[in-house]
Amino acid sequence: MKIISKSLIIATTLAISAQATPLYTKCVACHGAAGEKSALNKSLIIKDMSKVDFISAMKGYKDGSYGKDQKALMKVQVAPLSDAQIEEIASFITKK
Repeated sequence: MKIISKSLIIATTLAISAQATPLYTKCVACHGAAGEKSALNKSLIIKDMSKVDFISAMKGYKDGSYGKDQKALMKVQVAPLSDAQIEEIASFITKK
């Protein structure tokens, strides 16, 4: 059973990676493959955000000016990203 579960996880990750920017793969566990999940039932559903709002939120997490319950967690996730990388993720996950 563990082998099947691991194989399924690997296959899912590969399928996501084939479509997604590699920068988004660390986000999948909490936000879902297409940004369809509310992370830990506390966040906005990011696929429903506009690109401008998403970028603003990510930059706000990065500089500490945005966020509530998950502010510290997200600051760590976003801190190493450049503005270009945030833009790349935004282009993949948000509404156009």
